[in-house]
Amino acid sequence: MIKVIMADDHPIVRAGLKQIIAEDNLITVAGEAANGAELLEAVRHKDFDVVLLDLTMPGMDGIDVLKQLKIDRPNLPVIILTVHPESQYAFRILKAGASGYLTKDSAAEELIKAIRKVRSGGKYITPTLAEKIAFALDPGSGRPPHESLSDREYQVLCLIGSGKTVSQIADDLALSVKTVSTYRTRILEKMRMQNNAELIHYAVQNNLVE
Repeated sequence: MIKVIMADDHPIVRAGLKQIIAEDNLITVAGEAANGAELLEAVRHKDFDVVLLDLTMPGMDGIDVLKQLKIDRPNLPVIILTVHPESQYAFRILKAGASGYLTKDSAAEELIKAIRKVRSGGKYITPTLAEKIAFALDPGSGRPPHESLSDREYQVLCLIGSGKTVSQIADDLALSVKTVSTYRTRILEKMRMQNNAELIHYAVQNNLVE
């Protein structure tokens, strides 16, 4: 039996995932968490085979939770299951140690297939994402400017791109306004841009926002 723990702050989403997983008699939901802190606490005290992790949750964001999981339980496979399209976060998430990346509109059978594959030591990504990764690894392909950003800077860029103010971003990420402003300054410097309007235009043009 494959023991899965899922972390998502929406009870309805967790209920839906449990229903999907219940269709397979070799997989069981052995734990649930409503945020990153609960997930980390659970895996420290109980053994699981696969983690299903949402990216956007209150408190710690999914990327930070993933990085901590890789420290606490480096051999525990993690599948990111999120509303964010592959073009936004998938490449960074896989670099951070995830074993798979699925959007929440994926077919139910795809989720089951992903759980089985990562449990057996494999990676699960869509053909489209595989092509993007191959292109990114090609030394002849020019890297887009946002690839030079740190994970947190990239996250702030996406939020600016979605039209959020510095104060709103600070609330979303549980950071101070000053810290977010510092990230914004670094982003502008690294991307050689002058203002938020340019950042928003870039994010939209490069499909970094929904």
